[in-house]
Amino acid sequence: MSIHFNMQDDLRPVRRRAWGKMFGLFIQSGRKKLGYSVEEAACLAAMEPSAWEAVEGGRVPETAVQLRLMAGVLQFSNEQLGTMVLLCRDAWEE
Repeated sequence: MSIHFNMQDDLRPVRRRAWGKMFGLFIQSGRKKLGYSVEEAACLAAMEPSAWEAVEGGRVPETAVQLRLMAGVLQFSNEQLGTMVLLCRDAWEE
C-alpha cells in the first residue's frame, strides 16, 4: 500500500499561516518599539483594535491602504515595508 501526498496543496495553508504570523511579529515588534498599546496604534491607523490585533496574530492586511497606514504609524520606511512584504509574501497567497 502506498500513500501519495500532493505537498504543494497540503502545505499552502500552513505556509500562509506561518508567514502571516511572521508578518504579525514584525508589526508587533514595531508597535512595542514605539511604546504604543494596541489601542493607540489602531487609533492612529484609523482601525479597530481588534483588526490590529488580528494582524499581529497572523491575519495580513487586506488592502494596500491599510498596510500603508499601519506602516506609517510604525514609522517604517518604504524599504522596510517592501522588505517585510517581500519576505512574507506567501502570507497573502490564496
